[in-house]
Amino acid sequence: QVYDSDCCDSVLLELREYLPKYFGVWSPPTAPNDTYLKLEDVTRKFKKPCIMDVKIGQKSYDPYASAEKIQQQVSKYPLMEEIGFLVLGMRVYHVSSDSYETQNQHYGRSLTKETVKDGISKFFHSGYCLRKDVIAASIRKIEKILEWFEGQKQLNFYASSLLFVYEGSCQPPTMRLGDVTLSEKGGVPKGLLPGGDVLEYNNNIHVINSTENGKIEASVGKGLSKFYALHKKAYSKRHHSQLSLKVENLEQDNVWKSSTCITQEHLNGNVIPQLEKVFCHMPADIKESANVEVRMIDFAHVFPSNTKDEGYIYGLKNLITVLQNILDN
Repeated sequence: QVYDSDCCDSVLLELREYLPKYFGVWSPPTAPNDTYLKLEDVTRKFKKPCIMDVKIGQKSYDPYASAEKIQQQVSKYPLMEEIGFLVLGMRVYHVSSDSYETQNQHYGRSLTKETVKDGISKFFHSGYCLRKDVIAASIRKIEKILEWFEGQKQLNFYASSLLFVYEGSCQPPTMRLGDVTLSEKGGVPKGLLPGGDVLEYNNNIHVINSTENGKIEASVGKGLSKFYALHKKAYSKRHHSQLSLKVENLEQDNVWKSSTCITQEHLNGNVIPQLEKVFCHMPADIKESANVEVRMIDFAHVFPSNTKDEGYIYGLKNLITVLQNILDN
């Protein structure tokens, strides 16, 4: 119905924005009576996709479910009515180890009211830091879906999910700090980070620390993750030296194509916290929107209605609250 070429229902037409694209149906040659939906692969554009499936709503059984089915669904996750969502699984790319961590539905069902925040935050952790940019972008996308639900009374969703996907490899942000825009072509701007740090974009990464004990300059032709690990291991040996590190010729289509310059008079070689401040802990509202997708999936139990889908709305609002708490804390 949503993707019908004759569809003129404004509610359904807006819903297209939040679904995977639909490409008709398909039957395998070996089983012509089996029919499948052909849907967009939402993960395709990502190099290191991090994926999470979250079932939304207070009930995972539909209005026509038998008493046995209701009991079966409730027993799987008794907190569903109170929490309003359930993590069905996740796969997270860790930059630090260049590997994926996976969690299945048993992980989600083990989460309680007290642990659900930490349980979901695991999805947004790169191995180095919490991806606050991704959390902020996810909240904005969920809020758009919530607006759709608040404005429609013709469909109710049961046992349906949100699919979260974001780019696990670090992305180059374009940051606006106060009135200073940090662009790829810009020189040293006059905006300062707390502590006197200055940011500059010039297609390389420069970490500069001036002291009186000489100068060390190293060129490292690696991605940020390798540079970060290398320097974390070595920086303590250079504790009292002036340090100028340049990361040039980053791998094709890799990590930070734009880059940042940090200058502070007396870092004493302690560059790692400065890198973390810039690349990981910059407030999300001054970062470019992260490469994030949030799509509604799984529609086996969608029913016509003449009321708002209060159970789904409750789940969305509660999920937003949890994500906002992760972001704030």
